[in-house]
This record gives sequence, C-alpha cells and structure tokens, in this order.
Amino acid sequence: MTNQPPALEGYNAYDADVALVEALHREGGGALEEKVRALGRIVASQEVSDLARCANRFVPQLRRDARFGEPIDVVEFHPAYHRLMALAFGAEVHSLAWKAATPGGHVARAALSFLWNQAENGVGCPTGMTFASVVALRKQPEIAEVWEPKALSSEYDGSPVPVPGKVSATIGQTLTERQCGSDLRTIKTEARPVGRGGPGAEYELTGHKWFCSAPMSDAFFTLAVTDRGPTCFFVPRFRPNGQPNRISLDRLKDKCGNRSNATAELTFDGAWGLMVGEDGRGIPVMLEMTHLTRLDFAVGSAGMLRQALTQALHHSTNRWAFGRPLIEQPLMANVLTDLALEAEAATLLSFRLARAFDETATEEAERLLARIGTPVAKYWICKRAAAFVVEALECLGGNGYIEESSLARLYREAPLNAIWEGTSNVICLDVLRVIRREPAALAAYLEEVRRARGGDRRLDRFIDRLQDTTGRPGQAEWDARRTAEMMAVGLEASLLVRHAPAAVADAFCGSRLAGDRGQAFGTLPDDVRSDQILARARPKF
Repeated sequence: MTNQPPALEGYNAYDADVALVEALHREGGGALEEKVRALGRIVASQEVSDLARCANRFVPQLRRDARFGEPIDVVEFHPAYHRLMALAFGAEVHSLAWKAATPGGHVARAALSFLWNQAENGVGCPTGMTFASVVALRKQPEIAEVWEPKALSSEYDGSPVPVPGKVSATIGQTLTERQCGSDLRTIKTEARPVGRGGPGAEYELTGHKWFCSAPMSDAFFTLAVTDRGPTCFFVPRFRPNGQPNRISLDRLKDKCGNRSNATAELTFDGAWGLMVGEDGRGIPVMLEMTHLTRLDFAVGSAGMLRQALTQALHHSTNRWAFGRPLIEQPLMANVLTDLALEAEAATLLSFRLARAFDETATEEAERLLARIGTPVAKYWICKRAAAFVVEALECLGGNGYIEESSLARLYREAPLNAIWEGTSNVICLDVLRVIRREPAALAAYLEEVRRARGGDRRLDRFIDRLQDTTGRPGQAEWDARRTAEMMAVGLEASLLVRHAPAAVADAFCGSRLAGDRGQAFGTLPDDVRSDQILARARPKF
C-alpha cells in the first residue's frame, strides 16, 4: 500500500506548536511549562487516540434499577472514559489555575485545556465545570472547606459513593429548564427552607432540569426560586446521612456529538441542597462560574482548530497527487495558509484573555478586559470552529469523513461550544450589555487593541471603524453579531501585529481587515507569504 500518510501519533503536541509555546511564555505561564509539555506527550499518544475512539463509540448508558429492582439512577461509562478522566485529572486540567505555586496559573491551565481538547472533548466538560466551580464554592466558605480539596485533587475517583469516602470529586451545573432556555429568570424549580433559611442553610428543591451535562458529578450548582427570586444552590448527589439525594435521571440526551460525555434530563423531588450566596441573587453567582467556562470554551475551540489544522497539514504533507505533495499544490496551500492564520489568531486571543484572568485580582484594567473580551472570544472562536473543521476535513478528502479519522469526531464536536453556556446570540447580547453598563470595560478593550497602532495601516483604519461602531449610543441588537465579530477580529489582528511574524500579521490584516478575500477559506490574495506561514504552522516533530 502506497501514498497513505502514517498515523499522526507519538509526538509532543506542545513542542510541535510554535505559536502555543510562544503564547505560554509571553502570557506568563512559562514557569509551568513542564506540566504542559508532559500533557503534550499524553494527548498525542496512541493510547489516548484509542481511548478516545472507544469512549465515543461505546456511549454512556443510563441504568435506572439495580439487580432486584431498587432505583439507583447510575450512568455507566466505558472504561476508556474513566481512563481519560484519570489522565486529565492527573495532568491537573481541572485544577492547575487554583493550585499553581507560581504566577501564570490560568495561562498554564489554558494550555492544558487547549491540548486536552485536541485529544477528546467529552472529558473537557466535567473537567471544565469542576475548574469553574471553585469560584462558586468560595461564596460559602463552609462548603468550600469540605469540597474544594476534593475538587482540586489530582486523583480521579469515578465511584458513585458519598464524597467522604472518595479521594476526589467532580462538580457540575444544571440551570436550564424546558420553558426557559437561556432566560433563567423564568425558571420554575422551587426551593423551600428546611429551617431558618438564608446563605449556607438547608433547602429542599423540587423541579425539572432540561440539560444536565456530566450527570454523574458528585454535586451540582443549580438555580431554584425562593420568595426573593432565582437563587443558587449546591446540591450533592448524596445527603449528609449518606443516603442518595432525591435526584432522578429521567433520560440521557442522544446528542449529535460529545458522545463520550453523558447529558441528562433530571428531576429534583425534594432534593437536599445548600443556598450559595445571597437569597435571590443566584444568577450573578452562576455568571461568575460561567464566565470561567466561557473562557474554557474559547480556549478549547482554539485547541480544536489547532488539531484540525495539524491533521490537515500532516495529510497534505504526506499525500501526493499529480506528481507532488498536496501541500505544494497552490490551491491547497491557499486553503492551509488561511486555516493557519485563523488558528494562530484564535490561539493568541484565548491566551491573552487567560492572562487577564491571572491578573484580575491586581489590575483593574485586566479584570475589565476579561469581562468584555471573554464573551467576544467565546462567540467568535466557537463560531468559527464548525466551518474551520469542515474545511480541514475536506483536505483529507473521503479519508476525513470516516470514523477512523479523528476529524469525523471533531466535526460533530465543533458546533457544541457555540451552544453551551449561552448560544451565539446570548453571548453577543452580553457583549452589548457590557458596552452599555461598563464603559470602562470597553475603554480597556480599546486600549489593548490600540497597543498595535502604527504597526499596520489597515489595522489603524480598522481601529478607527471599531471605535466608531462600539461608541455609538444605544447599540442596536440587530448589529450585535457584527459588533462582536469586529471586536474579536480587531483584537486578534492587534495581537498578531505585536507578536506574530510579519508574514502572518500581514496576511491576516490583508485578508480579514481589508476585505481582499472571498467568503470561504482558501481565498487569500496571491501576495501572501504562504511558504513562511506554513513553515511556522507545520507541526515540529
């Protein structure tokens, strides 16, 4: 058999990615490089490739009853899933941001998530929610005292038993209901106090949740209504006496992608929980958690872009047609170059925002940049992922569309991050909300973009347009997507002009800011330095 590319396994996905290595060091996570490098070896191994394939082929199953008919409501996973969870926990994908002994914890943790999402995306859900849960746990110190050490443990324990008997815990969230979707103020789940009520007190919750991802988590953050409105509650899987909590799993969703991870509909039937934060102020509490998961979706989608690009580059380098490698065919080179520009821009944007999270506590400008930049990045990178993966898949022809190719799985995963934690419209409306309510956040964003002023004339003109667009009073919802897109592309261009090689920045500004391209990938003008861009993007094996 000839003219078939070898399997893309057994390399280091961190060392092979020049843009990622540069971003880790530039944004302050270099002191934790060895942890990132160690995961780079794992995610590109044959073992993880085989585990990912099995975990997605043999999907989770809901087991409602035990041997003699007693209800148990347990989701059973293939052993491959548990092995992947153990690898992710061991690498601290869920915890490094909170455990790092040196600065740059969020940046290094972003690198771990970026890499993990190149291997298997279903595991990224429970690790991402557990990562984000820490900010909500700390709203009630008495809960955090018990649960935070378990949530930050590097030892995975998937056994369905009370947390006191486990070495670690995963923490999920379940918010939406049938009738409300993203409109969380219309939830119907009720919470009744067991005693005095108030923050940290016991309640019983009754109601139905339409989406609960990772339903075998050891506890959930959720919303329920009290006399004062939607309120945040912490609901463990087991009650304090060790008995199962009154949480029933009604069914598992049959999803398009993310097959290794279970998503359930569930019912609280007098479930025991503890109030977290102020009574009636549950949505702001949950938004602090979703602020972190939105960052993780942007980072994870950037990692998916990188993996799709890596697969396309590997195939095109090793596959010949018409007497030369595909990558040397001018039209294929155009497509690959365009994809390389998009992937590097997404990498720089997501890691710049990760640094903003590291510096939020000490720099107000960084907090403001994180507040407005995170929904911008979540919208744009996640939105670009689906079209990007389709184009990368096509580089492999029919080989990309069969299940032996990881791109088929990535194709099903690609749309998901744009849906979770707020669909694209919800995210763009959040960007408008920040512009209206926190003008200082918009000022911090514009100041960041203007750092590249003078570096490229096309960017300078774009900045002027950007300032005009975001500065108009009464931003119209009709234009919200266009506003968010301009903000994302403007910040990407600014970062590339400052930090990427001239060939990359010039091609990006020429094609994304000046409009000298078509609608599809692979429509770059003929003056881009494709050879330099592809040399930089090719994996360094």
